[in-house]
Amino acid sequence: MAENENEYYMQVGETRLDTPLHPATQGNDGVEINKMLATTGKVTLDYGFGNTANCESNITYIDGGNGILRYRGYPIEELARESTFIEVCYLLIYGELPDAPSLERFTHVIKRNRLLPEDFIAFFGAFPSNGHPMSVLQAGVAGLATYYEDTLNPLDPDQLDAATFQLLGKLPTMVSMIAKRAEGLPTLYPDSSRDLTEDFIRMTFGLPYQSYDIDPAMVRALDTLFILHADHEQNCSTSTVRFVGSSHANLYASVASAIGALSGPLHGGANEAVLRMLIQMRDTDMTVKQFVEKVKNKEEGIKLMGFGHRVYKSYDPRAAIVKESAHEVLSRLGKADKLLDLATELEEVALSDDYFISRNLYPNVDFYTGLIYRAMGFRMKMFTPLFAIGRLPGWIAQYREMIKDPATKIARPRQVYIGETERHYTSLRSRGRLVKKD
Repeated sequence: MAENENEYYMQVGETRLDTPLHPATQGNDGVEINKMLATTGKVTLDYGFGNTANCESNITYIDGGNGILRYRGYPIEELARESTFIEVCYLLIYGELPDAPSLERFTHVIKRNRLLPEDFIAFFGAFPSNGHPMSVLQAGVAGLATYYEDTLNPLDPDQLDAATFQLLGKLPTMVSMIAKRAEGLPTLYPDSSRDLTEDFIRMTFGLPYQSYDIDPAMVRALDTLFILHADHEQNCSTSTVRFVGSSHANLYASVASAIGALSGPLHGGANEAVLRMLIQMRDTDMTVKQFVEKVKNKEEGIKLMGFGHRVYKSYDPRAAIVKESAHEVLSRLGKADKLLDLATELEEVALSDDYFISRNLYPNVDFYTGLIYRAMGFRMKMFTPLFAIGRLPGWIAQYREMIKDPATKIARPRQVYIGETERHYTSLRSRGRLVKKD
């Protein structure tokens, strides 16, 4: 309820709870309920936190109804078209686009931190080469904290900066090592003379003592995908960073926890699921029309992947950029891809079918990304680690914002208890004998 446009309150039974308004510069205003439990003896119950803001943030803005995504005020379409991933990293972390000297220094420090300690490489190499890449990556990021103990205090700006650069430099190196070990191939050291995304591709696919020419169009396509994934407000993995970091856990531990959240198939694994869906259609000679009918009939084993989003109720603005990139990459590689043809046709059908439109089932960013990764030569198990590279600057920016925010408290959600009421212990003998069943 509102007495005037600036004073809100809730009536809970006979109790009035004043709920101060926190105006947003754009989007949903916030209504503070910090005193609800103390004032009313009640808690709010919000499954999945779909109606709950856990912070005020000035990093990323999303308007799901109109398909708008902005980093620090800049439209994602402009950044994807004009900027670079390293520049977007700077933007997210520091809040402004860098000038040329600042970008040069930023890039130089990241490059200086790309090498992994030799004994860390031995530790990293002890994991099974066929282990899930996200499990290995999560352990590796957590393990970095043991090598850089002078970067663990998040309340020391210099230590936090040092941890920031260690992660920006080393996480892509780890991902390339995971990919090479899975193939049984020797790993490569970073080459500081190359741009960061270009050198990541070389480290992932190149071989020692062989030159490796990289098509600039492929570098640009991967760089664009990293930009599109760089941040997305308070999603599952980003909220995990904030939850863990709210205890003043170090940046490595918080990012490692985010990698764990991202590994879940409902979060980071969606692009793999899209590719499996398209492969299933291709391998069973299923037409798009047949597939759509099976989706509508909710047939067992048939799931529509890559459509719909928790936030976007219209076309995901990232999806249009990725679709264009997918066609460019495959055209550049001279590949005719049946899966891309199926994806394009499925999108066209879905966007003209009331069943999908009425349910706000529009293509999301995951719908085409797997096709691009696959065309570039990445194995399906590597898709989510690639997502992690892109999302890393967002995790770091959100962590740094949370640490500096004086309103931050250690995260401690409540619950609505639905278990047994008080009961009393009885001895094992008095509980009756266990009866063996035949």
